[in-house]
Parts: sequence; C-alpha cells; structure tokens
Amino acid sequence: MAKFFGVVGYGVESKETKPGVFVPVITEQSYSGDIIENSRRWQAGENQNDDLVVSNRISIVADTFADQNFYAMRYVKWIGVYWKVTKVEVQRPRLILTMGGVYNGPKGTTS
Repeated sequence: MAKFFGVVGYGVESKETKPGVFVPVITEQSYSGDIIENSRRWQAGENQNDDLVVSNRISIVADTFADQNFYAMRYVKWIGVYWKVTKVEVQRPRLILTMGGVYNGPKGTTS
C-alpha cells in the first residue's frame, strides 16, 4: 500500500470581505496516511474537452482538529494538485477521504 503525506484544507470560518459577502478562511493541516485506492476516469460534460475525475481514497490518521472539523474539509493537496474532498468516512482513529475533481476554490496557509 502506498503512503501519503500532504495537507488538507478546511473551511471552518468565514470572513466578511464586503457588506453581506462572506468568503471561507481556509486553514491547512499536514497529515500522513495510506493511499487505499488510486484510480481516475474521464467524464464527458458540457465542455469541449472531457473532465478528469479521480476516485482516489486516502486514509489519514486523524488528530483532534480533524475529528472535530471533518465536515469542513475542502481539499487534499496530493501530487502537487489540489483535489476536492467529496466524502469523508469516520473510522476512528482514521478518516477515509474520497477525492473527486480538481479543486479551484480559495486556498489557505499551513498552520
């Protein structure tokens, strides 16, 4: 089984940038774990080119922050790319993260 070490981005808080406009404040945490599944597929869409969708699953060893904020996970940085977290399975002491397409939202800083 391949090993994983990377960051997970959380959107726990929001900040008001203009009156009535709130944007998420992204916090990054570093984790290690295992790559459970490594697969990809092309998905036909409304675009001229098909979209690349990954169905990778990563098992991370959760700390207290991850246990309390797993609902706010936005992305995983893996192989230099930010991937959307589409599903989180809680299997204490681990969290199983399922990744989808490329994440294009706001990014954070590592704390």
